[in-house]
Amino acid sequence: MTIKRVRKAVFPVAGLGTRFLPATKSMPKEMLTVVDKPLIQYAVEEALEAGIEQIIFVTGRGKGALEDHFDISYELEATMRARGKSLAVIEGIRQKPGSPVYVRQQEPLGLGHAVWCAREIVGDEPFAVLLPDELMVGKPGFIAQMVEAYNQVGGNIVGALEVPDSETDKYGIISPGAVDGRLTEVKALVEKPKAGSAPSNLMIPGRYILQPEVMRILESQEKGAGGEIQLTDAMAQLIGQQPFHGFTFDGERYDCGDKAGYIQANLALALARADIGPAVRSFAEGLLR
Repeated sequence: MTIKRVRKAVFPVAGLGTRFLPATKSMPKEMLTVVDKPLIQYAVEEALEAGIEQIIFVTGRGKGALEDHFDISYELEATMRARGKSLAVIEGIRQKPGSPVYVRQQEPLGLGHAVWCAREIVGDEPFAVLLPDELMVGKPGFIAQMVEAYNQVGGNIVGALEVPDSETDKYGIISPGAVDGRLTEVKALVEKPKAGSAPSNLMIPGRYILQPEVMRILESQEKGAGGEIQLTDAMAQLIGQQPFHGFTFDGERYDCGDKAGYIQANLALALARADIGPAVRSFAEGLLR
């Protein structure tokens, strides 16, 4: 079996961010910062660490700030140079010419539809999908860990994370087969099963490595849960036709699409920093007295 290298990554970033209004009224939710770095930058850096060569953003209207973030900042850079300030803090953010690539999702028709919008750029190659709302903190990063596993088994790999049974109705859930270390064979996928009916407590936390055949399925995909075109439903059709595994992350996950999760991420990452950690810890301890 020849395993094609994963060179491309799709970032669905067209969402309106309604859960974070009014902050996201005029700013993309992916530009919300955790300490001093936007969520989208964490996700892009995770992909680049894994050897991804082409970044593909599926955007919508009003996402100009996100696109500008990865471009040259002429006025900022010129001013910093003139004042003798180091550019180290923004070096590496600007991508090479031709990357990122931007495509539009004109209507919010679901995650499956967003991924399908990137079909012409993905072409006939395996590709990763990263949802920036999900902040994964680990060394190496989640996608790097998944790529390493993919290079052994090929096929399709989705992230896998244990959640309490009471939360399984919020996520896409894996019906598990054989387990080999961090790899779990996927027998079936269920999108947001009704409470008490989940086949396991392994959810899919916004990280995927998929074969291009999923695009053909999405082409004629029927609407699923929530009246949206679900990526989970399309992936489920590949089970049995291609190898399909879940991979359990060695690291921490923060759901930054949720206000409490977002604040937790800011606190956890701030505490881990040498420059501000002690001050934040002292303040937090004072609040809890």
